[in-house]
Amino acid sequence: MSHQGRRSDIVINHQTIKQVVDWLFVPRVFAGMTVRAGATWKPRMLAIAAFLWATLDLTNLKDRFELARKIVNKVFRWQPAVGTTYQGFMKVLRKWHVELKLAITPYVQVQMKEVLPEQWQIAGYVVFAGDGSRVEVARTDSLEAAFSPKPSRKRSGKRRTGKKGRDVKRSGKCGPAKKKKQSEASMEKKANSPQMWLTLLWHVGTGLPWAWRTGPSDSSERGHLEEMLGELPENSLITADAGFVGYDFWQALLTAGHNFVIRVGSNVRLLNKLGYARQYDHTVYLWPERAAKKKQSPLALRLIVVHNGKHPVYLVTNLNKTQLSDSQAATIYGARWGIELFFRTFKQTFGCRKLRSRSADNATLELDWSLLGLWCICLLGQRELNASGQAPERLSPAAAIKAFQSMLRDYRVRPESVDESLWSKLRIALLDDYERRSSKTSRNYPRKKKRERIRPPKITHATREQIKAATELKQQEAKLRLSA
Repeated sequence: MSHQGRRSDIVINHQTIKQVVDWLFVPRVFAGMTVRAGATWKPRMLAIAAFLWATLDLTNLKDRFELARKIVNKVFRWQPAVGTTYQGFMKVLRKWHVELKLAITPYVQVQMKEVLPEQWQIAGYVVFAGDGSRVEVARTDSLEAAFSPKPSRKRSGKRRTGKKGRDVKRSGKCGPAKKKKQSEASMEKKANSPQMWLTLLWHVGTGLPWAWRTGPSDSSERGHLEEMLGELPENSLITADAGFVGYDFWQALLTAGHNFVIRVGSNVRLLNKLGYARQYDHTVYLWPERAAKKKQSPLALRLIVVHNGKHPVYLVTNLNKTQLSDSQAATIYGARWGIELFFRTFKQTFGCRKLRSRSADNATLELDWSLLGLWCICLLGQRELNASGQAPERLSPAAAIKAFQSMLRDYRVRPESVDESLWSKLRIALLDDYERRSSKTSRNYPRKKKRERIRPPKITHATREQIKAATELKQQEAKLRLSA
């Protein structure tokens, strides 16, 4: 991609910053937003300042604002100076946050498709991965009230006893129950630790975020994902892990016109030989009793079994083999792991493992603009790699972040050579291409969590009553279609 508007490859860094924000925050995006005469913060300047504030690597948020304000005033020195106080900046940002996000996000999404057309689709579908993660916040009254989980019912103090009156452990074995080392107060304090829940829709082809929702630590990631279905483009396919299951959720995906490849485990009960659709060896149905009583149609699905080298993985999709082959479905689900790497980049590399804001409203702003900032930096890096003839998917987010933050710190400096400019650094921001000679699994690191292996889904033959009910329902639907 040609870099129009660049007079020279060696310019002062604040001129490079202007090239960046002129591409990411074009004036027409903010054309419909008006403010009162004499306002110190205009919408576009506010968005640029928030973007810089979220991407700077200073520890203190107020120090970030001070530097972001200086950069904005330097880059747009012919315009009136922006507001001077951090409190005023946050107050105005809270007021305009929703409108700014609704204006900027669609524009960046369009740039993803235009700048990276070859990464837009996989196997003919626009593929998105969905998953959730928790982000730590400070333990303040405001954050605890907004993001702590709702109080659960207290456990009964009665112990389960065996035939001879002995205590029974949860494993089913008889014997004296072990006393908990932690007190009830300490366990309750830990359970009420405030955390923000982040549910992300991640574009698999580009490795970039697409949309997200936030909420308390006990939020429903499936509920968040349903809210974002209207933001997906046509011909979308969602891939997700075994947490995104259920008749209502899958029906919502199909109703919205989207496809899916989702892993299933023992928490899913499937039927075969129901006779509702054309029967193949891989045809299964999801038709819980609750849906059958409401005369809702069974979901005819295709079961795919692949092996990951350790154990079989069970996937279901609404697409047949002519629309999506088994190998393509396995590749798409395997690429889902990239969303976990993005979460690691966001939390560890970008420094958002724990937010610094002390109030709930400011924490939401910090998280949203940090995600937007990382999104824009990675998109900018992929644009440069694609323009230089290199594979955009080989971008190193860590190198791109380092190059961008270094330019912001030295915004008054002119690089000594072309190689020191942001554009040159982004063109070499590539992942290491070395081959690992030893397995990472051999490392004897202590694990915080010991995850249980996902067991196969429970598949049973449909009963006579279920077959009869499905046949009657199919006939009724056929009559409705003919009458329509």
